[in-house]
Amino acid sequence: MKKTAATRVFEAARDLFYHRGIRAVGVDEIVCKAGVTKPSLYRAFASKDDLIAACLEESGRESRVALQATLEKVGEDPRAQIRAVVRHFASKVAAPDFRGCAMSNTAVEIPEPGHPGRTVLENCKADLRATIVNITRQLDIARPEELADGLLLIIEGGMAAHHIFGSQGPCMAMVATSDALVDAHLGAKIEV
Repeated sequence: MKKTAATRVFEAARDLFYHRGIRAVGVDEIVCKAGVTKPSLYRAFASKDDLIAACLEESGRESRVALQATLEKVGEDPRAQIRAVVRHFASKVAAPDFRGCAMSNTAVEIPEPGHPGRTVLENCKADLRATIVNITRQLDIARPEELADGLLLIIEGGMAAHHIFGSQGPCMAMVATSDALVDAHLGAKIEV
């Protein structure tokens, strides 16, 4: 099936943004890789910022679907769900083509509040935190939000550490570290 110009622009931009960085890639490079003209790009996307947001929306949607599928496989046990979430991200970090989290990479490149891409990534990260909080609230622990934040730090830290150490560095400790954190919260006395 022949792809539309908009689809080719979207796919080219998404690949370039992820592998080279949003700020490093210009509209000229996107249209060249897509094999279209600038007017074709601007008919599909009002601006580069709108294209960035569209690419991030799709990355976020794919991530949510993949994480939900992972959770469905392990059933209702919150401890198993936590382990599955961390394993899910640890396996992403271990993939040979991993170049960091698209959302976190964008957060570094686009610090401006209100930028369409920034809004998408903040919502995506808030959704991930909410998913983890919903799981940790099912455990019999005193501070489920604190545990969720600790797990999020492990996940985000693993993805960030990959940039420096690769998949064989500290990232390899993501699951063991999260297990220890969960054990510490389960072992703590419930506060009254």
